[in-house]
Amino acid sequence: MTVDEWARPEPAADWVAIRPEAAGICGSEVEGYVGRQPNRRPPLVMGHEFAGVVIETGGGADPGWVGRRVAVNPVVSCRSCPLCGSGRRNLCPRRRLIGVHEPGGFAELVTAPQANLVVLPETVGPQLGALVEPLANGVHAAGLAVGGEILGIGAVIGAGAIGLLALQATWQASRARVHVLEPDPSRRELAAALGAGHAHGSSDDLLQGMRDETAGLGADFVIDAVGRESTRRLAVEAVRPGGKVVLLGLHDDVTSISGHDLVRREVSVTGSYAYTDEDFSQALAMLASGRVGIGELPAVQPLESTPMLFARLAQGPTAEVKLFVAPGQ
Repeated sequence: MTVDEWARPEPAADWVAIRPEAAGICGSEVEGYVGRQPNRRPPLVMGHEFAGVVIETGGGADPGWVGRRVAVNPVVSCRSCPLCGSGRRNLCPRRRLIGVHEPGGFAELVTAPQANLVVLPETVGPQLGALVEPLANGVHAAGLAVGGEILGIGAVIGAGAIGLLALQATWQASRARVHVLEPDPSRRELAAALGAGHAHGSSDDLLQGMRDETAGLGADFVIDAVGRESTRRLAVEAVRPGGKVVLLGLHDDVTSISGHDLVRREVSVTGSYAYTDEDFSQALAMLASGRVGIGELPAVQPLESTPMLFARLAQGPTAEVKLFVAPGQ
């Protein structure tokens, strides 16, 4: 990863140019950095979790956007297919993502469609605004996991930013007691502080905790926010007959799971990809209300520090759950 000079991006029709004030580093970007995300192909400006100020509008865009602080939904879809028409733009077959297929927010300027902007309230600063995107992932996964039901026991595997946000979104949606699996002690403590029913340090402890609280049945739902083969298999093992497993993490590609077990226990396994516009708006409302967060947010670091930060993150979890960069810091 290098810091280079690129041509100044010019906003297309109905797009705007934004100066990022905070861009969060996502675990999926670290996976791309180490070569495990084939959809991230260099040369590429990454950065899909960001908030900033609109400084310019393209032809057809409302000039009233200039000067407004916004969070950006990075899912750029056709907005005309049946899936887009039903509100599921995240599944549009022609979708593109800012920071994956289009230049992203690790830059002095980034462009985005005006239809993808949400205005941040004055009480929501840039770092909190950059959390709207990862929280929207958690809101979407929570909706798939609980479907509006009032459930008893759930589990989230992984207490990185996505896992912690999914934990809180799930509790908001269901009021379920949610166990968390996280090997890092400081992140276990944070999970407990943010509402985990119990934070476990090992797979065996999680399974035992599930069995103890459910008379051996298992969790009503499990969200895997890691995406390793081992965590996906664990999620299936931890869920009760008739329960639901939601796969949110993208660490590994191929995973071997017993089809006989899924059939005989009627376990539902579903993927959770990105979010709808409604999920994105709901995430902003949760953050603005103070009901959801990831604890104290670290200072935004200079854009030039991004290669060093990625190198650190590739070595394993840092003390900070989320790191932010921006130009001019």
